[in-house]
Amino acid sequence: MSKETTDKYYKKLEKIRKRGRRRYIRSIIVMIAVILIGGTFLALLIHLELNGLLSGIGTLLKAFLVSKDVDVTLIVFWLVVIPIVLILILVVNIIRRKRFKNYRRTWEETAQVAIEAERRSYEAKLEKLAHTKRFSVLNEVTPAVVEGQRKVNSLKQLCDDFRKFAALKLHLYYTESQIRVFISSLAVSKILILQGMSGTGKTSLAYAFGEFIGNPSTIVPVQPMWKERSDLLGYFNEFTKKYNETLLLRKMYEANESEAIYLTVLDEMNIARVEYYFAEFLSLLEIPNPELRYLEVVPDVWEDDPPELKNGRIKLPENMWFIGTANNDDSTFSISDKVYDRAMIVNLETRTQPFNVTTDSAPDSISFKEFIGLVDNAQLGYEITKRNERRLKELDEYLIAKFQITFGNRIMRQIRNYISVYVSCGGDELEALDDILCKKVFRKLTYKDLSLMRKDLAEADRFLENLFGAGKMPTCRAFLARVAKN
Repeated sequence: MSKETTDKYYKKLEKIRKRGRRRYIRSIIVMIAVILIGGTFLALLIHLELNGLLSGIGTLLKAFLVSKDVDVTLIVFWLVVIPIVLILILVVNIIRRKRFKNYRRTWEETAQVAIEAERRSYEAKLEKLAHTKRFSVLNEVTPAVVEGQRKVNSLKQLCDDFRKFAALKLHLYYTESQIRVFISSLAVSKILILQGMSGTGKTSLAYAFGEFIGNPSTIVPVQPMWKERSDLLGYFNEFTKKYNETLLLRKMYEANESEAIYLTVLDEMNIARVEYYFAEFLSLLEIPNPELRYLEVVPDVWEDDPPELKNGRIKLPENMWFIGTANNDDSTFSISDKVYDRAMIVNLETRTQPFNVTTDSAPDSISFKEFIGLVDNAQLGYEITKRNERRLKELDEYLIAKFQITFGNRIMRQIRNYISVYVSCGGDELEALDDILCKKVFRKLTYKDLSLMRKDLAEADRFLENLFGAGKMPTCRAFLARVAKN
């Protein structure tokens, strides 16, 4: 039974008990008054009779009343009516007390019956909850099916078809380079960060790709107060005995049973600290074997838990990507180097002008395994040239000596994989190298005190020109010029 209902009944009972006590006290006072007054009057009459004064007083009183012409009605009122009224008051109080006692007993019994009924109803609800599945949504999940109109034969076709689809069907316009960067980033990491000014199509890019492959992207608006993984996965409510299942948890469960590609968009991801609420995801995605990536959802196991929930844990789907959109302003937190190192970055700094699509475009039919197959073929079919390998080695040695920054094994692996896929998407090797070096290596300069390095930055610009050739590496050189001015 609820606390409010219990309090209501017991307050009513206490009120009735207090009223009964007050009535009882008044009855006692009236009885005492009647007894005292009546007893005193009777004792006085007895005393006068014993002393022979009663008859004399009667004679004198009669003569006085006759001589003064006092109304007989007044005499009758004081000597007869008043005693009768007092006696009636006494009788009425006794009767009312008896009736109220019966009424109070009846109400208390009724209240106790109501309280007992409420208690049984509450216990029945608890028993029903005990037999209710705590994961009501996950048990009803239906995996997405890959359905498209056109088979994808290459990454270049995928990029071209996607760009046309976004323009024709959604009126979203991106350059060929932006689409190549996005697809190549998906091939390198399960975490992407889309950066740029508001209105350049960051969220729309991920949304459009979900529509293109026939499996809509999941948009998760990040909240400023998020601090832990329960903000993403939900929590178990001890009172209702049910798990508060989030949309992301449902999509993760669904993805584990599907062959489709799943995109989860963490909208405004740096409005809270990414390192707090996304920490476990970052760690698990570093494990090379996808079969070992499990997140704990609940600490125990129930018989009716969903079958894909193993020992209270859910597998981090291999076919799911996490795409965060980020704005850099006073209302957001800076993203740490730890997150940037693990993620691929897509910069959307300018809006692309609309263009005409001459041929019709339809969604592509591509599953996760097919996409990974195209990526594997690209990485096996194209490797970074020996010349650029030598250039990277020279650049690494220069940056270590001049700025005390280095590539690291993770970034070097990302560079090799990224270049292979970018070229397979129709791009140029040096263009890909320029893009990823700016985002993954030269970005580390922002953690230095650049006010003391203006000459070193100008020298680094000349070093890039000498190493790669005049007019080459425009993105990296523009970045050096921009940070030198700050």
